[in-house]
Amino acid sequence: MFDTSPPPLIEAVGLGRNFETRHGLFGQRRDVWAVRDVSLSLARGETVGIVGESGCGKSTLGRMMLGLEAPTTGTVRFDGRDLSDYSGAARRKLARRMQMVFQDPFGSLDPRRSVGAQIADGLKTHSIVPPEAVQAEVTRLIEQVGLPAAAAQRRPHEFSGGQRQRIAVARALATRPDFIVADEPVSALDVSIQAQVVNLLMDLRRDLDLAMLFISHDLHVVRHLCTRIAVMYLGRIVEEGPADQVFGTPAHPYTRALLAATPSLHPRQEAAADRILPGELPSPANPPSGCPFRTRCPIAEDACAASVPAYRDMAPGWRSACIKPGPAAGGPR
Repeated sequence: MFDTSPPPLIEAVGLGRNFETRHGLFGQRRDVWAVRDVSLSLARGETVGIVGESGCGKSTLGRMMLGLEAPTTGTVRFDGRDLSDYSGAARRKLARRMQMVFQDPFGSLDPRRSVGAQIADGLKTHSIVPPEAVQAEVTRLIEQVGLPAAAAQRRPHEFSGGQRQRIAVARALATRPDFIVADEPVSALDVSIQAQVVNLLMDLRRDLDLAMLFISHDLHVVRHLCTRIAVMYLGRIVEEGPADQVFGTPAHPYTRALLAATPSLHPRQEAAADRILPGELPSPANPPSGCPFRTRCPIAEDACAASVPAYRDMAPGWRSACIKPGPAAGGPR
């Protein structure tokens, strides 16, 4: 049977990133792995959600896939070419095709300049349009994200948090990218504003055929926006698959615990509270042997300490890193 799935636009293979720290009285060197052996791909028009507890490596993974962090191990390929092969003019040209939307919409904007001038920076740097067309393009981008054209003359402090995030999205779109990393873009916003920004991102993905890596801890937002989900724990992907399968019948015990901890409007689901994880995320400087989740796992056994579990295919495009994975109903409705 022929594989009819679209080729990946961006692909991470065996990606890892460690940071050197100093520990103890004499400053002994210690390597802390933020990301370990992650492989992930995105096709054009696809939105992949990355979920997991704080400190699991989500943001580090996003920065490596943009080339903002150099991987310690593994490679990132964009349109089939290793990012490390790009330099000079080729690297600047590639930067136009890859953009990021940050968590803090105020901190990512220059408070001293008008938002129109900041959106125009990318247009001018990469010569997206002729100089005489820059202002018209700024107006188009601002209106595309749902703001009035007059907003171009105002500064960031004159806008609400949701409006500032729309401006950040417009700035990212200015270079006409193919790939966007959205790192917790709605976590600082009110719930009603979150819905507006998420719907905006969905419309843009559809209209512009964008590939998007959406990093979030809000499982309801991820399920609404993303076509595929990757669940991270202590720097590793422990489950990955289509959103409906991962949320509907999660295979990994960590995924089930995350879903059990998600607030629900359905009283019958409150019984899942007894599956909420005990303890805290282990230190990346001293991770458990074998399966990284075994110290908090309700079904762990002696074999889990022996080696890191290999991925098991649950269905086409759905994998879980557990020695005894098993779908269990209970995702958020």
